Amino acid sequence: MTDRIAPPRELLRRYGLTARHSWGQNFLHEVAIHDAIVEAAELSPRTRAVEIGAGLGTLTDRLLGTGSEVWAIERDRDLCGVLRAELGARPGFRLFEADAVKFDYSSARDEARPRPPIIGNLPYQLTGPLLFALLAHHDAVGPWIIMVQEEVAQRLCAEPGSRRYGGVTASLSRVRSIATVCRAPRGCFLPAPRVDSAVIRLDPLTRPRGEVGDDLGYQALVRTAFQRRRKVLSNALSALAPRDEVLAWCHAAGVDPRTRPERLGPEEFAALQRAREATEAARA
Repeated sequence: MTDRIAPPRELLRRYGLTARHSWGQNFLHEVAIHDAIVEAAELSPRTRAVEIGAGLGTLTDRLLGTGSEVWAIERDRDLCGVLRAELGARPGFRLFEADAVKFDYSSARDEARPRPPIIGNLPYQLTGPLLFALLAHHDAVGPWIIMVQEEVAQRLCAEPGSRRYGGVTASLSRVRSIATVCRAPRGCFLPAPRVDSAVIRLDPLTRPRGEVGDDLGYQALVRTAFQRRRKVLSNALSALAPRDEVLAWCHAAGVDPRTRPERLGPEEFAALQRAREATEAARA
């Protein structure tokens, strides 16, 4: 693959720009990490990919090099100017000056193409909101190949019972398998952040790990449970319903109400949500 764009340091100097620390801008310059992301994305000329936070376009350039169409999302007006100048004439490049949290990822779906992969280096302070924004479009998009803080990657890959396992993992792993692609030490970025990062890939499962009728209800149940993760389940979920009702959910789901939330996998949380839905339907 032939590089057509300069490295970040040169681009910043060329356009008289500096990274916005308040926006968490850290530009990846390590070519090997770029290549690992492109390889993990498995792009082809049939693919339409969506890139979150295109920045200076160094990864975008390599994505376009596969022949894929690339929808690049970038909210920084100055960086959008760089992207238009450097990549605007490239076939398949389409720029969206937009907030990635509010972007309609389902609009990238084309029935004639594979479901669009989502690729990007997620700003640290927006990782949670972006993950749930992507989850809202889960059925319309393909794999996510995303860079996050290494600690976040370890939490997302954690199994039930682990100290690192939490609500975001329980929500995502119900519908996605999660695996690490590679590490990205802090020295791979300009400027270097204070923490290391990692690239992970989240693939849609053929079947969810536990069916529910209300996805948002499932997420709310999981979030409530982990907000009180040190309490047993019957107490942790008491914010959603009276304790007797929560005990009835646990009985119907076959879950021990004395269990702590971190011990439950997506299947168990889904069973609790189904019991909750059945109770609400009977009351309606």
